Amino acid sequence: MRFRPCIDIHNGKVKQIVGGSLKDAGDQAQENYVSEQDAAFYASLYREAGLRGGHAILLNPKNSPYFEDTRKQALEALRTFPGGLQIGGGVCPDNAQQYLDAGASHVIVTSYVFRNGRLCWENLEKMESEVGKEHLVLDLSCRKKDGMYYIVTDRWQKFTDVEVTPERMRELGSHCDEFLIHAVDVEGRSSGIETELAEILAEYGEKPVTYAGGVGSMEDIRLLNVYGKGLLDVTVGSALDLFGGTIPFSELKKLDKIL
Repeated sequence: MRFRPCIDIHNGKVKQIVGGSLKDAGDQAQENYVSEQDAAFYASLYREAGLRGGHAILLNPKNSPYFEDTRKQALEALRTFPGGLQIGGGVCPDNAQQYLDAGASHVIVTSYVFRNGRLCWENLEKMESEVGKEHLVLDLSCRKKDGMYYIVTDRWQKFTDVEVTPERMRELGSHCDEFLIHAVDVEGRSSGIETELAEILAEYGEKPVTYAGGVGSMEDIRLLNVYGKGLLDVTVGSALDLFGGTIPFSELKKLDKIL
């Protein structure tokens, strides 16, 4: 298990939010932490710690009056840590190469590929053709409905009919380099991990998979390592001391040696 750091940007500020509270209307979200530092500050910290493979996420839609401020923050982070960060949030073939040129190692895609509640193979092929699967991360962030986990899009607000299963991940894995999965119902709540989801993800076991959501303590990370059979990487947001939480960044920098 590796620690994958994050930089979540909303309304031009680095924040930690409750994932399920995000609303496009009025650019609203329940905030756990709003940083006084900019995105480049965190990118510099991660670069100095040698923590590659983290992600910067733009949490405003393109039509938001805050979008350009949010995008500017993200670009500064990429330039600060070239090759060290992935970027997601409104990525499509029209802008993907710009982010790679700015320093992103990968682009992260959800809504462009999962359109109108369904998996759009044509759009996935367009993204793969534009950037190459070696630069593509598929975000399968999901919420539970009727006992199953379904991918959600548009900043986690809209359900698709695509269930997260090992079989589906194997099908998609030939078109991407990694997967990122937020357990949206517990995202930003530091209330414990979704162990059932971790077990599903561990059954896949082929390409790198990063789990995010609900981590509130080092014990949660150890639990994730157990249920994920040591195959999942982890992102920690609101519970990290950099974002007002209690888990020391100094501990997570050496996570692979602790577990």
